Amino acid sequence: MNTAMSKEELEKILDQAVQDVTECTAGVRLHQENQSPGEDLCTVQITFDRGFRTSLTLCADRELLYRMASISFHEESVSPEDLEEFSKEYFNVLCGRIAAAMFKATQVPAHFAPPVFYHGRYEPEGQEIQFMLTYSDEYSKGAQFIHHVPCSGPNENISDED
Repeated sequence: MNTAMSKEELEKILDQAVQDVTECTAGVRLHQENQSPGEDLCTVQITFDRGFRTSLTLCADRELLYRMASISFHEESVSPEDLEEFSKEYFNVLCGRIAAAMFKATQVPAHFAPPVFYHGRYEPEGQEIQFMLTYSDEYSKGAQFIHHVPCSGPNENISDED
């Protein structure tokens, strides 16, 4: 039998994954803070296409993502193409960690589409924000990790699709 997860449990799973994966893959420590990211943003987004009817979005200061990519690649400078590739791979690892933790908690196997990278802020169509976790690094560069659910309809976010 599938079990539902409370919003608080999900927030805890997402927060732990964001902090662990960011520190392990990019050597950057994020802490939750109410400060929103600046104006020069990039967004990486995935949609669960099996298991859950939700999507996850990371909207971050471009400078933060460049710093993370630079540390990860051990390079002084990073091209825009490298930034995009790093961002998608980082988000893929992060979402994989989240899918595994969600399976452990709910026994619902989930699958998500490959991450998509956008310059600027991106909001998925037909989805609304259920909650947002806001982070900052030691240089006050920020990121928002957003959990989206389908607009309107019942609050049932587990699908029967295999």
